[in-house]
Parts: sequence; C-alpha cells; structure tokens
Amino acid sequence: MFLLFVAGGLAVAFFTLLYFVPVNLWITAVFSGVKIGIMDLVLMRIRKVPPAIVVNAMITSTKAGLHVTANEIETHYLAGGHVNNVIRALISAEKANIPLDFKAATAIDLAGRDVFEAVQMSVNPKVIDTPPVTAVAKDGIQLIARARVTVRASIKQLVGGAGEETVLARVGEGVVSSIGSAVNHKEVLENPDQISKVVLNKGLDAGTAFEILSIDIADVDVGKNIGAGLQTDQAEADKKIAQARAEEKRAMAVALEQEFKAKTQEARAKVIESEAQIPLAIADAFRQGRLGVMDYYRMQNIKADTDMRESIAKPGGGSDQKP
Repeated sequence: MFLLFVAGGLAVAFFTLLYFVPVNLWITAVFSGVKIGIMDLVLMRIRKVPPAIVVNAMITSTKAGLHVTANEIETHYLAGGHVNNVIRALISAEKANIPLDFKAATAIDLAGRDVFEAVQMSVNPKVIDTPPVTAVAKDGIQLIARARVTVRASIKQLVGGAGEETVLARVGEGVVSSIGSAVNHKEVLENPDQISKVVLNKGLDAGTAFEILSIDIADVDVGKNIGAGLQTDQAEADKKIAQARAEEKRAMAVALEQEFKAKTQEARAKVIESEAQIPLAIADAFRQGRLGVMDYYRMQNIKADTDMRESIAKPGGGSDQKP
C-alpha cells in the first residue's frame, strides 16, 4: 500500500515537472533553429504565458526569415494581443514587400484592428458597396445612386485612422453634393462618371485607415418628383389659407348682417313706439285747443293721399285697378 502511494506521488511529481519543464517543446525549438533556454520556458509557465504559443511563433518567424525575440512575443501576449495574427501579418507583409515591423504590427493589433486582414487588403484592395444614396437635382427630380468604393488599407494610418463607416459616409455626402449641384437630372443619368470624378477629387480618404483607389457609380434610379410635390404641397397650403381667409370674411359679413338686423329692429321698435305716441299727442292737442276738427280731417286726407301715392309708386301698384 505504501509503495502504491509512493508510486502515485512520484507520478504526480513527474507530470508536474514535465508541465513546468516542457522538455519536448524545448527540443522542438532547438531542432527548428530557435535559440531559447529551457529556463525561459519554465519562467513563462510561472508568468502564466503558454510556452507553446511563444515557441511556435518563434519557429514560424525564424523559418520566414524574421527576427523576433521571445521577450517581444511574450510582452505582446501579456498585453492582450494576438500573437499568431501578428506573425502571419509580418510574414505576408515581408513577402509582399510592404514595410511593416513587429512594433508597428503589435500597435495595430492592440488598437483593435485585424493586422493580418489589413496586410491582405494592402495587397488585394477591397470593394465596399455603399447603401442607396438619395439626392435631388436642381430641377426637383430625386435620384437614388449606389456606388462601389475600391479601397486599399494604409498601414501607416491604421492606428488612429477612421474606419469604413467614415469612408462610406464621406462618399455618400460627396454623391449628394454632386447630384445636388446638377442643373438637370438628365445630366447625371447621361454622365454618371462625373459624380465619380467630383467625389474622388475631394480627398475623402484623408484621416482614414484607407486609400481610395476608385469610386464607381453602380446604378442610378429616378425617384420622386420632389419639386412638383413641394409645389403641390405649397398650392394646398395656399388653398387652405385662402379658405381660412374666406371663412373669416364670411363670418365677419354674417356678424355685420346680424348687427344690421339688430339695429333695424331697434329702429323699427323706436318707430312703432313713436307712432304709438301720435294718437296720444293728437288727443292732448284736442284737449288743449291746439288742434281743431277740420285740421284733423285735413291731416287724415293728406295721409290717405300719401298712402295712395306710395301704393301707385310700387311696381305693379295700379295694374289691378279697374277704370
């Protein structure tokens, strides 16, 4: 029983020793031409750096003719970088004659960009399709354009440079400005390459991580007649304003008519009131002797004569009278 316990302890100690002292990995490094001490691998274990990542990266870089030290690789790993990605990018850049050193590659990687993809984009430019860009020419016709932007990654601008979103936004702004300056939408349809020339000359790649190689207008569609729509809306608004003013005038006319009727009724009431006072005045004149019987009859005759004249003066006043 004791022997089994001792054997188990020795086995644990042996595998623990192999874990902290990766002899196999050291032998592989030596036979691959990588100069690294076994104590360096042990210290990597203690610093919680996987020795396999460092050794494999050094083997790959050595075979590619690159000079990268174990300390540089370990430092980049501890900083949270992608070691294998950086080594692949350095190899691709070296084969493509693109100036890129380990320090610049690690800076790009730690900035959050895919350095290997950036190197590939430097060799093989990338085509970016813009979303539909809507603009209106001076004649009021809406145009919907789609552009294809060919860009190449600029290694020097990858750290701190703007991304694809900025390039697309600037291209869209340039397309809108170019279409908006066209006098007639037919000019744009006939010569869409003019948009490309104008936009390309604006230097839209300044401050970005890319170099714009070309801007091609893939498609231009005719949209709505914005000018006619605006005129229609303006006419409708003017119509509503005119209707409101007419309604206001009608309301004022109705109010004036009501006021006139009220004043007319008031005047009629005063006339009726005055006429009601006439018999009282006549009776009072009889009592005081200021009016005689003959005077009263003459007044009645004059009134009857006046009524007859007014009746004759009316249209058709005497047509029904018989001779």
